[in-house]
Amino acid sequence: MEAFLKVVGMRKSFKNVEVLKDISFEVFKGEIMAILGPNGAGKSTTIRNIMGIMYPDEGSVTFQGHKEIPRNTIGYLPEERGLYKNVKVMDILLYFAELKDYPLKKAKERALAYLKKFGLEGKENSSVEELSKGMGQKVQFIASILHEPEFLILDEPFSGLDPVSQELFKEEIRSLAKNGTAILLSSHQMNLVEEMCDRLFLIHRGQKVIYGSMDNVKKEYANFKCTIRGKNDLEILQDLPEVQRVEQQDELSILYLSKDVQVASWLKHLPDQLEINELSIDRISLHEIFIDIATDKNLLREEATLHA
Repeated sequence: MEAFLKVVGMRKSFKNVEVLKDISFEVFKGEIMAILGPNGAGKSTTIRNIMGIMYPDEGSVTFQGHKEIPRNTIGYLPEERGLYKNVKVMDILLYFAELKDYPLKKAKERALAYLKKFGLEGKENSSVEELSKGMGQKVQFIASILHEPEFLILDEPFSGLDPVSQELFKEEIRSLAKNGTAILLSSHQMNLVEEMCDRLFLIHRGQKVIYGSMDNVKKEYANFKCTIRGKNDLEILQDLPEVQRVEQQDELSILYLSKDVQVASWLKHLPDQLEINELSIDRISLHEIFIDIATDKNLLREEATLHA
């Protein structure tokens, strides 16, 4: 698989404070790569250095082996929206396409098709200020993909969208990746990231914490947990084998199990006196991994340091 973007050893400081510390990762053609981290972790600074809005103090950013940013083949949906409020929707879409040297006739045809697809048919002559927040988000998304980019950066693309619109965006993003677009996606909606992305790069305090495929990350960091609904004694649950910790609230107990637990065998150790109205076993979610790292709970820190 060919890497479209390669970031190596990126460092950036502001007023002697190092905000990026030796950042390295790749984004391949046809994949959706997530860049994640809590507020202030360095995600936006990383993206701005990739886009040439600012430049790293050290390190390199290359696109298919070249240092020059191929602006005509990059799409960018920034977190801070930038649509001109008093301009008609079609005019602004064609303006963005023109900036990418995209053929005007083709841009208009694609714009009309996308407006219809995203439920904005008939809005081409409306001004941006007449649109709802969600509609405006759709227009800006269309502007970022209208010119058929080879590399696409999406910063919080699902912000302000209702569930139906989120599904439309997810479908289009997957379609773009399937057709070969390299996609770098940043979002705080961990459930969507976990569902969509092939790989992830998790950054905290300016440095890499986790980097790898979604499957490998789940295997490395997402131990099993057992959720039991029923009125049970905390000490009995804590004394069970392979239980690292127990969180209990009212009649809900969550048992976090050790890394190498054999689930089928472990279930046989549950005592008969347990009250079990419901029981489920699954892996720790990406959301829980993110919260653990962002809040410095250190529940996964030892493993993350070993395997990152």
